Amino acid sequence: QAFPHQVLSHVLLGDQILISLTEIPLISLVFERPCLTVQYQINCTAIYEMEPVELGKTLAIRNQKSYVGPTDEAVVNSTSDCDQFVSQGYDAIQGSEFEREFPLACSLAVHQDAALVERLLRAVYMPHNIYCIHYDLKSSDDFISAMKGLARCMPNVFIASKLERVQYAGFSRLKADLNCLSDLLDSEVKWKYVINLCGQDFPLRTNAELVLDLKELKGRNMVESKWPGGKQWRWTYHHLLKDSNSEYYSSPVTTSELKSPPPHNIAMFVGSAYFTLSREFVGFVHQSSLASDFLAWSEDTYSPDEHFWATMIRVSGVPGEVPSSDPEISELVSKTRLVKWWSLEERLYPPCTGVHVREVCIYGAAELRWLLNYGHWFANKVDPKVDPVLMECLEEKLAEKLFIVLFFHFHLNFRNMTVIFICFL
Repeated sequence: QAFPHQVLSHVLLGDQILISLTEIPLISLVFERPCLTVQYQINCTAIYEMEPVELGKTLAIRNQKSYVGPTDEAVVNSTSDCDQFVSQGYDAIQGSEFEREFPLACSLAVHQDAALVERLLRAVYMPHNIYCIHYDLKSSDDFISAMKGLARCMPNVFIASKLERVQYAGFSRLKADLNCLSDLLDSEVKWKYVINLCGQDFPLRTNAELVLDLKELKGRNMVESKWPGGKQWRWTYHHLLKDSNSEYYSSPVTTSELKSPPPHNIAMFVGSAYFTLSREFVGFVHQSSLASDFLAWSEDTYSPDEHFWATMIRVSGVPGEVPSSDPEISELVSKTRLVKWWSLEERLYPPCTGVHVREVCIYGAAELRWLLNYGHWFANKVDPKVDPVLMECLEEKLAEKLFIVLFFHFHLNFRNMTVIFICFL
């Protein structure tokens, strides 16, 4: 369906102008994506309200296991004509002055499913923000070509200047983000905060809502940071990354060799790989000899991305410092990512309605209301192959936020309007 021309004025939140969109053009996608909410007449508001009939429809779709998304090659082909690709909605996205005065950066570490990456990029895209893509050197040729196509077509999207062969729980995963952070510091965009994303993340807030929350941080960082507990083995022992033939193991191998203590008597904390960091903090990490020493010491540890940021924000004197004596910052307190762990279900949050992979929930449509109301900024993990309806409803609910105020203030008729971000048939 095409998006009709509409003249949209300002959407207001309090006294802040959050959106200013004009003359949204007719669009169509080069590559097709299934639109199951239309095909099966699913009402996302009913899903949000947990109505059994609508939820039953989503379960029936899931049980069919018939979802087939666009291939990597399709994304490659769609970015072969950049003018046409950008005209498919990207050129209609405009932030308000409120948002433009507070630009953000994103570091995307991805390795597969180009269409899902493009869908994430479209959901978070603003022309005044800046986006670094790090693709895994193990990725397929088509996927790599698709990522290069996205970067070629949009001036504020680029490929990291240094790329890693990413090993699960290895140092290379941390390096992938650090490579992007270094490039982002050198970019012309003077972003205020940076958020790292992966291919199975999806926003739960609009860019304007995110800016409002980030301004409230007043320079602090949003990172999970807890006492180590039973995870001290990760850095107590030396870990092997490669075998005797210099081939990488699937993940680091723990040895019986003890490591030296952390440099500079750094107190260790643990968290997750996900962060929201201020520009000042990233600059400190980039230039500090303490951070450099700690990074080098972390090279042979297990999953250093889950202790590096959690520890660094506790170091005395860093921008946005969290004192070591302060309480733990749990995953429920840190708004950066909403992850549902199997071991914590029914104790801290309701059970997963999708499937589990490595004890992490890939969300189902029945979690739509919980995801949107919890207060976090991004969901991890989503996958249309698990539940395609959830992603469509997330897109629809985010788009509604952009237009609902207009409905009440200007009494516009939206019955014949199709929001760009939902479906393309």
